Parts: sequence; structure tokens; C-alpha cells
Amino acid sequence: MRLASIARTPARLALALLAAAAAGCASAPPQAAQQLAVIDAHVHTNFDDKFYDVGKVMHSKAELAAEMRRYGVVGAVSMNHAGDPYLDLSDLNVIHCAGIGTSVDVPALEAGLAERKYRCIKIYLGYKHLYASDPAYQPAYRLAETYHVPVVFHTGDTDNPRAKLKYADPLTVDEVAVDHPKVTFVLAHAGNPWIESAAEVAYKNPNVFLDGSAFVIGDLRHTPPEQIETYMVKPLRWIFNYLGDPAKLMFGTDWPLTDIGPYLEAFKRAIPREHWKAVLHDNAARVYGFGTPTPTK
Repeated sequence: MRLASIARTPARLALALLAAAAAGCASAPPQAAQQLAVIDAHVHTNFDDKFYDVGKVMHSKAELAAEMRRYGVVGAVSMNHAGDPYLDLSDLNVIHCAGIGTSVDVPALEAGLAERKYRCIKIYLGYKHLYASDPAYQPAYRLAETYHVPVVFHTGDTDNPRAKLKYADPLTVDEVAVDHPKVTFVLAHAGNPWIESAAEVAYKNPNVFLDGSAFVIGDLRHTPPEQIETYMVKPLRWIFNYLGDPAKLMFGTDWPLTDIGPYLEAFKRAIPREHWKAVLHDNAARVYGFGTPTPTK
């Protein structure tokens, strides 16, 4: 992973950098004994019940359930791909995003949203060679507004040589956010490595939020601490300070690309303790409607 160059120095950016530096100097004390309630806003549940070598975890429902119990995760958001079968995980309080390819099957998507099988929509920018503003996605935005569900975009690095990164630039979402002010949008992975663009799009648009998943993947217990600090903690700290609003950033891991626990502990180092509850739980609960009744059309 690599970070975008932080070379521009407008006043707000300079202030954010100063705040981030101050936060780094005054690190939070160790976690209190009482376990926080956490929502992981980015997991994958197309289980194959095999050992996932990247994250060094079993990609199974049993493993996800065990990690959720172990780390106080009380809910999660599963990012489905187009064609993934639906799996009821309500016993784990896991909700699903309906994955979209390069076209929208409007009747199927509407049926899934109406039945509450799907509580969000996921569009894989970069993996699919369309911009967020492409006419093919407009039906998804209309349904998102009708059923009051967020649209999640993959943004940033795809780690896939067949992907085209120009489509995954988070700055391209600004046009869609402006054109659809009643729809909530989430930039997955906070646009990493283009974190400046993602932070600016979220800062500018009241209907855009970020999740901080997959900044570092793999077995974090055996990852050099300086790499975690450089490629995860510092950029997330910068994003949080630049946004200036603790309601804008959500915790997410991209499980099973990494074990939830070590990622959670590193994530907490980037966020002031007084905002842990918002970033680790409340923001995702609000954006994805955990615990809310079925909205009317």
C-alpha cells in the first residue's frame, strides 16, 4: 500500500496536519477494561469455509461469529458482489449490501430492498469500468432514495491488474453526490491511497461518508509496527482531523482480508478516545439503519 502525496497546503489542510501531529504526540491511554460495542462497516460473507491465506483466518460463518464475540462486534455490513447468493445472517446482526455489476436488474434489486434482504447497495468502481455518474447506475440511485438505503462505492486501490483506477478515483463521486442530495453515499476504503480527495468529497457533501477499511491487510500481528503506523494509523488520523466532524468516518476492516481485533486496536490509535463510540459504532448504526424500523416508500 502507498499513500497519496500530501503536498498541497491550503489553510484547512495545514490546520488538519497540525491537529494530526498534536494527536500523535498525545496518544490515548490503554483501552479501558469495559469492551466497546463495535459495528464493522465492511466485511465479506460469501463464505467458502476455507482458510483465507491473506488474512490468516477461516472464511466461515463460525469464524466471523467467533471474532465478533471476541472483539465486541455487535453488527456488521456485508459487501456482496453481483451474483452472490443471499445468506440470512440476522442472527449475527449482519446486514447486506446488494452488489451491482455494470447494469442494474431493477426488478430484482427493488424486490431485495423491499423485502429488506438488502439494506444498502454496493458499486465496485474500478473493478467495473464505469464512472459513478454513468447512466447505467442511475436506477440504483433512484431506488436508494426510494428505499432510504445508502450506496457504497469501492474507491481507491483495487489490487487487481485488470481494474482501471481512473474509475475508482473518489473525486468522481462528487458529481453524483451533488446530483442526488437525498441519497447517502459511502466511500469504502476512504479512497486510499487518494485519501485527500475522499476526505474533501466527504467534507464538502453532507450526504457522503467514509469507511476506513483495508488500509492494511494481512496478519497484523506479524506486520512491522512502523508499517501499520505509516500506512494505517497516520492516514486515518489525518482523515479524521481533516473532516472536522466525528460523524463522517466509520470503522471497517474488509474481513477476511484481516483479523478484526488487531485492525480495531490500530484503528483506535488514530481516533481520539472521546470519539471512539461515534466512529466505531454510532456512525454505522445511523448510516446503515441498524435497529430502525422498515421505512415507508
